[in-house]
Amino acid sequence: MTDARPVGLVTGAAHGLGLEVARQLAVADHEVIIAARDPGKAASAAGGLAGVHALPVGLDITDADSVAAAVAAVAMSPGRLDVLINNAAAYVDWTETTTKADLVTAVQVMEVNLYGAWRVTQALLPLLRRSPSARIVNISSGAGSHEDPAFGLRARGGAAASHGISKAALNALTSTFATELAGTPILVNAVCPGLTATWPGAESMGARPVEESAKGVVWAATLPDGGPSGGFFRDGKPLPW
Repeated sequence: MTDARPVGLVTGAAHGLGLEVARQLAVADHEVIIAARDPGKAASAAGGLAGVHALPVGLDITDADSVAAAVAAVAMSPGRLDVLINNAAAYVDWTETTTKADLVTAVQVMEVNLYGAWRVTQALLPLLRRSPSARIVNISSGAGSHEDPAFGLRARGGAAASHGISKAALNALTSTFATELAGTPILVNAVCPGLTATWPGAESMGARPVEESAKGVVWAATLPDGGPSGGFFRDGKPLPW
């Protein structure tokens, strides 16, 4: 990757939404690096996609040493970063309820969905600060919103508790990062991709294709200078949370 196109990194992108976001971002004239815990799976997924490359090392966002190794790989080649998309997320247990949740499991979900994104963002900020127009996009969910009528915090009767709580926390992290970085070229936003068909049977719940859901993520990743920061969006439109 030696040209002047913006460089983006998408975590958790060996399949599903992350991979489709990478593909669309490449179509939008970015060079894109996809990362996954298994670098072999990332390499296989990137094969044949123009403008998409695999991070040569695995990225476990819950492990500080793994994150440091990934940052070192990006710093070596291509040596810069303009877009970070925190897509990696924990499995959603739709049967879990607040009152009966296993808190050991809940802590693991928070470690991925909140602290993982926080850890990766902190580690890559030195590279992002060098970009003239850096963008950070955190993949959130309407499940972390009070106002989403179908899957929001007040709509599920306490189900999928860890998922919703962790995504609400990710929204708060997004707002806090954006506030601290105000006045810099870095825009930080959270995006709900909507219910997306990334697991068997998702369509029966009304999930939409990844191609449709990825568009809103790419919109946030390619915002013009002076665009919004600290917001929560779905399909390019503000989503209350």
